[in-house]
Amino acid sequence: MRKCRNGEKTCYNDIFSATKACKGRESAKVTYGYIRVSTKEQNEVRQLVALSDYGIEKRYLYMDKQSGKDFERPAYKRMMRRMRKGDLLVVKSIDRLGRNYTEIMEQWRIITKEKGSDIRVLDMPLLDTTQAKDLLGTLISDIVLQLLSFAAENERVNIRQRQAEGIAAAKARGVQFGRPRKAIPEAFWGAYCAWREGGQTIRQAAKQCGMPQTTFYIKAKRQQELLTLLILQDTSELDA
Repeated sequence: MRKCRNGEKTCYNDIFSATKACKGRESAKVTYGYIRVSTKEQNEVRQLVALSDYGIEKRYLYMDKQSGKDFERPAYKRMMRRMRKGDLLVVKSIDRLGRNYTEIMEQWRIITKEKGSDIRVLDMPLLDTTQAKDLLGTLISDIVLQLLSFAAENERVNIRQRQAEGIAAAKARGVQFGRPRKAIPEAFWGAYCAWREGGQTIRQAAKQCGMPQTTFYIKAKRQQELLTLLILQDTSELDA
């Protein structure tokens, strides 16, 4: 540190300037934006456009694309570590804060109470802690928050129920889910017959079909079951 004209080791003007600069940095409030999509197939464009239109700088935008089973949210955690008192978090909808009522309420408490930051929900102007500073405003905001959080969780439950009912109905109609089964190669039937008659080992038969032994055995067993069912069906029709 440079000396003052009076020869003292410490220059109080420098100390005052440094303190003023630090206070200036501390008082600079940051507006963060958070985006979350529950699956990798969902599109985050609507949230991104809404937050960009709000004027949030790109460096303060955080996004997580994860499923409900994997809710680590690394981007959200980084944002929370950087958030300070007086900062503002903007989200498009309240359910971006959590997957259910409990998580939403907990994150709201941490941000507004523990960190002393503000939250603004674009889809619900009443959820804006920058405007609800008086007792009545806080009360209204808390009531709306609880109602919307409950509604968000209830909607997710209904969606899962509708999905389960739709899948069950589709399965009843014979719709197949999951990866489609690979077509059986033309060489399979010759190899299968040779293996059944003892003309070659399962290893030789699988190699002839170009598939692993386990796969060949599973397919062979399935074909044998189907043939048995067909034989039993034909026999019952003849008896009738």
